[in-house]
Amino acid sequence: MKSNYILFLLSILFMSSCQSQKSNSVVESIHPFNYTSSKKVIAEKGAVVSAHPLASKVGVAILKAGGNAVDAAIATQLALAVVYPGAGNIGGGGFLVGKMKKEGLIAIDFREKAPGAASRDMYIDKDGNPRTDWSQHGHLSSGVPGSVAGMFMAHQYGRLPFEKLIQPAIDLAEFGFAITEDEAAYFNNYQERFKKYNTEPTVFIKENGWHKGDTLIQKDLANTLKRIRDKGAAGFYEGKTADLIVAEMKRSNGIISLEDLKNYKAKQRKPHVFQYEGYTIAGMPMPSSGGVLLDQMMTMIANRQIKEMGFLTTASVHLMVEAERRAFADRTKFMGDADFYKVPVAAITDSSYLAERMKSFDPEKATPSTVIQPGIVTQKESDETTHLSVIDNEGNAISITTTLNGSFGSKTVVGGGGFFLNDEMDDFSIKPGVPNMFGAVGGDANAIAPGKRMLSSMTPTIVLKNNEPYIVVGTPGGTTIPTQVFETLVNILDFGLSTEDAVYKPKFHHQWLPDRIDVEKSFPQTLRDSLTKMGYTIHERSDIGRTEIIKVLPDGKFEAVADNRGHDAAEGY
Repeated sequence: MKSNYILFLLSILFMSSCQSQKSNSVVESIHPFNYTSSKKVIAEKGAVVSAHPLASKVGVAILKAGGNAVDAAIATQLALAVVYPGAGNIGGGGFLVGKMKKEGLIAIDFREKAPGAASRDMYIDKDGNPRTDWSQHGHLSSGVPGSVAGMFMAHQYGRLPFEKLIQPAIDLAEFGFAITEDEAAYFNNYQERFKKYNTEPTVFIKENGWHKGDTLIQKDLANTLKRIRDKGAAGFYEGKTADLIVAEMKRSNGIISLEDLKNYKAKQRKPHVFQYEGYTIAGMPMPSSGGVLLDQMMTMIANRQIKEMGFLTTASVHLMVEAERRAFADRTKFMGDADFYKVPVAAITDSSYLAERMKSFDPEKATPSTVIQPGIVTQKESDETTHLSVIDNEGNAISITTTLNGSFGSKTVVGGGGFFLNDEMDDFSIKPGVPNMFGAVGGDANAIAPGKRMLSSMTPTIVLKNNEPYIVVGTPGGTTIPTQVFETLVNILDFGLSTEDAVYKPKFHHQWLPDRIDVEKSFPQTLRDSLTKMGYTIHERSDIGRTEIIKVLPDGKFEAVADNRGHDAAEGY
C-alpha cells in the first residue's frame, strides 16, 4: 500500500511539472487525455475543420488568442503532425489556397521535390520492370519534404509569433495525448511494416500492441519541433535535423542529401481561378492537378441542366462521370510540374476545347475509356493525405491539403527525429503507362527529374460569392480528391443540398483508367443497376475521401462540417 501511495505522489509531481512547463500553452485548455469531437458547429467568430479533434481545438484556441485564419491553419497543421501521424506531417508536403481580406487570393506550393540524385528510370530494374515497391515503401521512396518551408512562407500573412503557433504541437508531442480505439487499431495494423522499414527504434512500434486510452509520447518529435521553434526553417533544413535525415538515408538506400534539404524552397504561385454559375472558384495551379481538373469538370457540365436532373440520379451521375473521365484522360498526357514541363493550362480549360471533349458524350450510354483519349491541343502557350479548412471573422479563409502520400508515407521514421518521411516519389510516372498506388498513369509531363515536383491530385479550394469567402473545402483520398471536391460543390451550388448532405451522401469516382465507377457501400443499388445497363462497370470500395468544409451562412455565421467517414472534427466559437 505504501509503495502505491509513493507512486501516486510521484505521478502528481510529474503532472504538476508538466503543467508548469506548459503554463504558456493553449494545450492547457484542450485536455489531450479527455477530449470529444464535433461533426458540425455553427460559429460566429471563427471555425476550423481537420482530421483530428485535438488539432481542430488547437486551431480555434489560436483564433481565440488573437490569431487570424493563417495563424490557426499553421498551428492546426503542426498539431496534425503530432496527433495524426499517418498523414499530418513535417516530413511531407502540400498546398495552401487562401483568400485574405487585405492581400486577396494566395497560393503556396510546398510540394515535395525529387532529390538531386534522382533519375528518370530510378524505379526500373535491370530487366526493364517497374519496381513500385521501391517507389512506395522505404527510404528510396521519399522526396525532399516541403511542409516546414510552406508553413514559414504562409506565416508572412499571420499575426502571432511562430513560437506561439508551434508550441501546442510541441506540448502534445512531449507530454502526450490519449489515442482512440480506431487510432490504436490503425497503429497495430502497420506494426510489421514499421519494423520492416525502420532502422532505429521508434515509439510507434509497441510489442504488446496499442490499446484505446494509451498515451502516445513523442520526445524525439518534440525536440525536432523545438529546433524549428528556435531556429526557424533552418532548424529543419539545416543543422541537427538535416543531419538526422541524411543519416537515416545512409542507413538504407535513400538519396536525400544535405544539399537537397538546404536548397528546398516553397513557392508562391498564382491561384488557378475560374467562374461557375456566378461563383468565383480558386484552386491550386500545377503541380497540383486539382484546380485544373475541377475547372475542366465543372465547365464540361455547365449549361447542361444538371440541376433539373436532380441529385444522385442516373442522368446526373452519368454526366458527372463522363466529365470526370475526360478530365483524367487529359491529366495523363498534359499535367506535371509547370517549372519543368510546358503545361497547356489555358488550352485544356478553354470552353471551346472542353465542348469538343464532350461531343462524344451520349446521354443514353457510357463512353468506353478506350474511345476517350487525351484531347488534341492546338493552341500554343508562351491513399494518405489530410485536409484542413479555416475561416475567421475578418474575411480571411485558408484551405490546406497536405500529405505523406500513402498511410504513414514511406513507413520510415527519421531516427532521432521522430517523424515519418513521405513516399511521394510514387506520384511521379515511374514508367509511361504504369499506374501508381492510386491507379493513376502518366507520361513525359510527370517523369522524374532532379528538383522536380511530382504531380498531385490535392485540391484545396475556396469558393467566393460577391468576392467574399463562401465555401472553404478540401479532402484527402489520392486521385479521388478532385472528383470529391467536384461532387461536393455541385451538391451545394447546383442541387441545393445542405452542407451535411453534400458531404455525407454517397460518393462516386471515375478516373478514366481503370475503366470503372468506384462507389461507396451506401451507393443505391437501383442506381448501380441503371448505370450497369448503360455500359458501366461498378466497383464497390471503402469510404471515398474525408471532406472538411466551412460554408458562410446568409447571416454571416460559419457552418463547419467534418466528414462522418472518419474521426474528423469541426470546432468554432
